[in-house]
Amino acid sequence: MAHLISPSILNADFGHLADVIDMLNESRSDWVHLDVMDGMFVPNISFGMPVVKLIKKHSTKPLDVHLMIVDPDRYIQDFKDAGADRLIVQYEACTHLHRTIQVIRQTGMKAAVALNPHTSVHLLEDILHDLDQVLIMTVNPGFGGQDFIPHSFEKIKQLRKMIDERNCNTLIEVDGGIDLSNISKLSDAGVDVFVVGSFIFKSDNPAATIEALKKA
Repeated sequence: MAHLISPSILNADFGHLADVIDMLNESRSDWVHLDVMDGMFVPNISFGMPVVKLIKKHSTKPLDVHLMIVDPDRYIQDFKDAGADRLIVQYEACTHLHRTIQVIRQTGMKAAVALNPHTSVHLLEDILHDLDQVLIMTVNPGFGGQDFIPHSFEKIKQLRKMIDERNCNTLIEVDGGIDLSNISKLSDAGVDVFVVGSFIFKSDNPAATIEALKKA
């Protein structure tokens, strides 16, 4: 499978959000990545259900929603109702992860778990077969524009081995510091989906940058 590109709109121009979504609709992006932050799980606040609902109204691409919030169970149905197609919860924020994943899947959304840089992929061994994707955070969550953490390559290779040994269909997604200098090597390591924010939206031609990332 060719790798997928999921542009993160955290670094987009929110003053022209409809135009941004129109650009993504016409681009070669596969998904749209939305980072929901509550100022508690991460030291930043982004946006919530109203913005997700607005983007869903305009987007022709699936919405890949990452909840960087405490107690995400409270809002699973709300984000389904707002238009999320894929819902990512943080491993570190879920006390009863198996139950959380089952609830997400029962709504009809794809279910995913994100791991912070300090969290081992082996903690997912007993739940991997229930996951549609695993998001490896390759920076510390909360802010865009950070540098890629090199140790992430080892985590990705470990996760790829776990998925292949269990014959799962789980996708590996990465988020943080992705650009043309590392996307090919990450793809070779086993990554299926790339979340890219500042590299796309700070470029002179975001659609052309997405095209280049798809071809890398």
